[in-house]
Amino acid sequence: MTKPIESTSAPSTVQRYIQLAVLILGGGAIYPLIYLRQNFEVSILESFGISITQLGQCYGMLGVIFVLTYVPSGWLADKFSPRWLISFSLALTGLLGLWFSAMPSFQALLVIFAGWGIATGLTFWAALIKGVAVLARHNEQGRFFGLLDGGRGLVEAILATIAVAWFAHSLNTLGESTATALQKVIYLYVGFAFAISVIVWFAIDDVVADRPKQADRQTGGSFLADLKFLMVKEELWLAAFCILSGYQLFWASYSFSGYLQNTYGLTAVAVGSITVAKLWMRPIGAIAAGFMGDRFNLEKVLAILMLAGTLSLALLIVLPLSASGTVLLSIVLMVGLLTYAIRGIFWATLDSCNIPVRIKGLAIGLMSLVGYAPDIYLPLINGPILEQFPGKTGYSIYFSLIVFMGLLGTLSAWRLKILVTRNSVAGVSDTAES
Repeated sequence: MTKPIESTSAPSTVQRYIQLAVLILGGGAIYPLIYLRQNFEVSILESFGISITQLGQCYGMLGVIFVLTYVPSGWLADKFSPRWLISFSLALTGLLGLWFSAMPSFQALLVIFAGWGIATGLTFWAALIKGVAVLARHNEQGRFFGLLDGGRGLVEAILATIAVAWFAHSLNTLGESTATALQKVIYLYVGFAFAISVIVWFAIDDVVADRPKQADRQTGGSFLADLKFLMVKEELWLAAFCILSGYQLFWASYSFSGYLQNTYGLTAVAVGSITVAKLWMRPIGAIAAGFMGDRFNLEKVLAILMLAGTLSLALLIVLPLSASGTVLLSIVLMVGLLTYAIRGIFWATLDSCNIPVRIKGLAIGLMSLVGYAPDIYLPLINGPILEQFPGKTGYSIYFSLIVFMGLLGTLSAWRLKILVTRNSVAGVSDTAES
């Protein structure tokens, strides 16, 4: 078993920001290939000769693997260094991408997506989050996670822009087939994943940012003792629920395209322009929220953002059908800005839970299991509601459920703020007495 190697000296600020930039590139490089359908769904169906149902089954396989690997992923992140795990994940994703580029059978696609689930779920996710958490100092958690999410969004947007342009050039200028043009796009993402894998291997070290070590003596050391320690931590479950609530607000934005087109009669081009504009809110919202969280109280900022995002989504429920495109654009961009801001800092609450570094990965796995549960149940809720209540009524019911959960998330963030403040005061008192 490979154990993380700790340096005797902490890295400088410049070194830590360079390593953060590499982690951002890793996070931005690994997912676009797997979620290629976001920009090329029709082309994938045509080139691979599969149905939309079969493609859905592939992503269903991916979701199952994610759920099964969240907790093991956290345990693994505590046993191996982020450098090993992230580099391996990117390389494995690229290798499976080469197989994917051959446009194999549907049965092979299921194997590929299962492999991608392992590469991004089991060996990557917790390692990435833990890598950023231990790289940032206590007063930098907000900005580091804000930069991570905003930077990932920027990398993905740039890659998507290049991919779409290259795809269009292959089709329209070179006169190549859809399958050939798509294959070139896959090669682009595969090559980028391989390149970042090498960079991660040489650029990331295992230095842990300087921080108090008292928490490391709070657990017994065995897996069961560590698990028991985490299970009774109220702060951890509050942080996990904040992630769940914030992620549900983000999930609501997946329905904006259909909502605007089916309810307000906007054209596909107009809707596409609005939703693309929303994507560019990610780096702005996430990075700004990160620095605000460090400048002010992190949990307080999260609670305010959660409330603002929830109320912004509620505006879409009460908005009349006569609303103009300008009003719709403004609300969608506001929801997008706030949900990305929430995503930018909700993982920074991990540091507030006072989790020992050596089991931080296990904590990440448990929080992910709760926080990303919407991936499982929201699709099962969304479809039946919209089928049973077509038009604005169905969307209003769906959005109302998410608004309710958003209000609970606001209360959770505020309760977390109270606990963190109380623990901080108690810690100061203990220090003064000693």
